[in-house]
Amino acid sequence: MVERFERATEEIDVMFELAEEDSSMLPELQEALERLEKELAEAEIRMMLAGEHDAGNAIVTIKPGAGGTDAQDWAEMLLRMYLRWAEKRGYKTEILDVQPGQEAGIKSAIFRVEGEYAYGYLKAEAGVHRLVRLSPFNIAQSRETSFASVFVSPEIEDDIQIEINEADLRIETFRASGAGGQHVNKTESAVRITHIPTGIVVSCQNQRSQHQNREMAMRVLRSRLYELELQRRAAEKQKLEAMKRDISFGSQIRSYVLHPYKLVKDLRTKYETSDVEGVLDGNLDEFIREYLLSQRDATAPLRREVSEVKAS
Repeated sequence: MVERFERATEEIDVMFELAEEDSSMLPELQEALERLEKELAEAEIRMMLAGEHDAGNAIVTIKPGAGGTDAQDWAEMLLRMYLRWAEKRGYKTEILDVQPGQEAGIKSAIFRVEGEYAYGYLKAEAGVHRLVRLSPFNIAQSRETSFASVFVSPEIEDDIQIEINEADLRIETFRASGAGGQHVNKTESAVRITHIPTGIVVSCQNQRSQHQNREMAMRVLRSRLYELELQRRAAEKQKLEAMKRDISFGSQIRSYVLHPYKLVKDLRTKYETSDVEGVLDGNLDEFIREYLLSQRDATAPLRREVSEVKAS
């Protein structure tokens, strides 16, 4: 990647020299600069997407909150917004479930986004989204505030592959003490295996040979490691669930105002734009970028402290 950017910079240097002699090169130079700037911004974001599931697919759930029919309509607007965003990025989407509202909009929607770093990007959108507009669902068309929540989780494969590194095992043999006959009691056929990284210890002594006991102990170890992985994933899911907040006043991450003025503002990063129509049509990259950059900046003091400790 670095080499590619170096080549692009060299090409731009050449174009600068040509543009000094021929002004007709200026539009092409401007286009190259804008393209490089965009690619650099994308690369900067990718460098921050280093979480365990960031590079994978995402499952998105949208639910309306306070606001009645307006909120259900708002939830459907958000669904369209994210589907348009995914389309613009070349991601594949699949609607897994949609529950239509009684009068308009939706009661809930679940969809899958498939593509490189889909979860890494979309996790920036998790939270409560607030809409302020003139309601199309009452005669007076009064100004209404609606809420809807967006919950994003990584798509995790059902089958868990348990790989055991032989270097992580301490294998001991000893004489069996249980049933098994005279042969078992006279030889060190029993096997005890310690999985050093986790501290899990398993043993087997009921089989007739050391080889059989070892094979059975390895089966037990794989089972224990599988259960440990399930527990880890369950804890991760609980952590994600804890990120959910009440879908009402005071808990929103972003406000979309259509009346009396037009403004979309992220309350976490303070980034805002008056191009409400563009945002609702899926132009979310700047909001996502600002959020990811804010997360990097938030951890900067800690990173500096760690660096200072290492240096000392």
